[in-house]
Amino acid sequence: METETLMDELPAATATAVEQPETPLQPPSSNADDGGVSQEFRTPEELVAKSIAPVKREYLRPPPSRPSTNNNNNAIVGVENDDAAEAKRAPLLKDKKSKRQIKRERREEQKSPLHLCPKVAKSGKVSACPYGDKCRFSHDVEAFKAVKPADIEGSCPFLVYEGPCPYGLACRFAGTHRDDVSAPTENLPGKSSELNFFNKDTQKLLWKNKMKFPKAEATLKLLGLKGNPKDKTLADNGENGQVAPKELATDTKTDSNVVANDSISPSISPEDNVDGNNLADDARPLKKAKSSVNEICSSQVSSGLSDQGGVPDGNFGVNKSEPTADTMTDSDKSLKLHPREKKLIDFRDKLYLAPLTTVGNLPFRRVCKVLGADVTCGEMAMCTNLLQGQAAEWALLRRHSSENLFGVQICGAYPDTVTKTVELIEQECSVDFIDINMGCPIDVVVNKGGGSALLTKPTRMKSVVEAASSTVGTPVTIKVRTAYFEGKNRIDSLIADMGSWGATAVTIHGRSRQQRYSKPADWDYVYQCVRKAPKSLQVLGNGDVFSYIDWNNHKTECPELSTCMIARGALVKPWIFTEIKEQRHWDITSGERLDILKDYARFGLQHWGSDSKGVDTTRHFLLEWLSYTCRYVPVGLLDIIPQKINWRSPSYYGRDDLETLMASDSAADWVRISELVLGKVPSGYSFAPKHKSNAYDRAENG
Repeated sequence: METETLMDELPAATATAVEQPETPLQPPSSNADDGGVSQEFRTPEELVAKSIAPVKREYLRPPPSRPSTNNNNNAIVGVENDDAAEAKRAPLLKDKKSKRQIKRERREEQKSPLHLCPKVAKSGKVSACPYGDKCRFSHDVEAFKAVKPADIEGSCPFLVYEGPCPYGLACRFAGTHRDDVSAPTENLPGKSSELNFFNKDTQKLLWKNKMKFPKAEATLKLLGLKGNPKDKTLADNGENGQVAPKELATDTKTDSNVVANDSISPSISPEDNVDGNNLADDARPLKKAKSSVNEICSSQVSSGLSDQGGVPDGNFGVNKSEPTADTMTDSDKSLKLHPREKKLIDFRDKLYLAPLTTVGNLPFRRVCKVLGADVTCGEMAMCTNLLQGQAAEWALLRRHSSENLFGVQICGAYPDTVTKTVELIEQECSVDFIDINMGCPIDVVVNKGGGSALLTKPTRMKSVVEAASSTVGTPVTIKVRTAYFEGKNRIDSLIADMGSWGATAVTIHGRSRQQRYSKPADWDYVYQCVRKAPKSLQVLGNGDVFSYIDWNNHKTECPELSTCMIARGALVKPWIFTEIKEQRHWDITSGERLDILKDYARFGLQHWGSDSKGVDTTRHFLLEWLSYTCRYVPVGLLDIIPQKINWRSPSYYGRDDLETLMASDSAADWVRISELVLGKVPSGYSFAPKHKSNAYDRAENG
């Protein structure tokens, strides 16, 4: 599809909105942000000083009128009717439904003609379903065809694979299927290139609290960490030399909530005695436990893991012959791997795509791999959810075969949950490294003691890293911020010891938790930490990398820096990896950007499915991504390059209609862009982005 003809497919209202005027633009009305002076009458240097993108004057246009002054309302999309708009304005007071009522409604919905049985959809035959009349889905093929939405323009994303489409009649591209499309198939062609599917048997063991973690239990006992987490919390707060934030206060009420939410997980078997009455007797002082571990490891390094017979197989949790923590012999306690036995991973000079919540899904990572990323990492997964066997959380660990250097990121507040999680991940998944998040600023994570809350508890930080790295042979890395509170940096005092904890690498985001994403990242402090780190520890920097110039400057200023992790820069312009590798500013066209969106849509349909549900899921995450890409200003439109990540872009016309549409910060226009690659949205469709944060948000006080 040529760029010049794209606007013919858009609604008339959209084409009118982006049509460029024949006469020169009048200066837009001044506002408080500009200090009463229009952007047209400022020099590019003055605009940059105020963090405003210096767009060339001939492309400027007046800001679009908005019906509401509330910024949050602008994000809620309008491709909806009057009833939907009225419902949105109505108060959100709804009666809470019981679980039984929700389950009943879900079953009734599944019986509707739109929810055709997957087995019947694949084969086209009612007899293909093994459950017959007891199936919870509809078997009425003719009724399904009558209500099925029209096919989307384009070809089925599964045609590149051998065999029929796994979604058969339910596929929204069924008209392009080959003759053998109705043939039954058990394996999903699109899924054959994906790894780390969650084992159902393991999930059942986690649900029933019968999963055993002998390596984790033995490591925790040797390190003296099997006591009550509440007791260790009191010790942590007394040693950190820093006043804990209000939400981290260690009163009895708060501690009981934290322990209930994060420490007591389904992974703990009944014989672990979670009430802590007898565990305190088994806990040993930390210093003594540390020396005992070192003695055992030094005396038995030659034997390694020979007594265990290597890594257990998939039946690990049900094999009663495996030694447990209660039956460990002295020879079985040699679980802490010697550094020479650890797998090696080298991050130096590699382009590292940061783990990104919501948007950093598998299809987005595939796009970044095509554009030049070397290292990818899955979205952050919560340890407690993984140990509870939640399928949605385990889906975050999914890996594509093209991700040749791939890691997963986990977040937990206590050594026991983190240690059991890393043992389970090593057993169930194929990963090259495991990253422990100690910098997440989100309140729901911090209030439970995870993420950047660990920065106020260095003793617990050490316990988490030491226990996790001692349990698994997979390299363990950590990601931190400079501090919890702004102006009270502390990583420089800890980084010299992080290598001895067992960490392979540490990534430092040059902001505090209190800053969130406001103000520029403090790279001078990152350099200071890099120079204090031992040579055996790889240190990565993170924050505001938005061009190959930024990348080169950081590598030049601090040659000891292993590499730079790229986060929001990849969300706004994923071709940043190409720019760094080719050392150029890519003045990418709107047509090339649309091709990238088409690739994402194709990868998304292969991952989430080409049926109606898969199309809706792909569209939702595409819209989440478009809420970031609209911040990009094309190189050819700027007076000063490169663009900085904290620049606010004014309203401007693009060099063609599609480029103008892509510059819009209106969610309604994002929906129209999604229609170019995923077809029309259903009537009443609405969208509100999940993330409201950006480069110029106001900092929240911790």
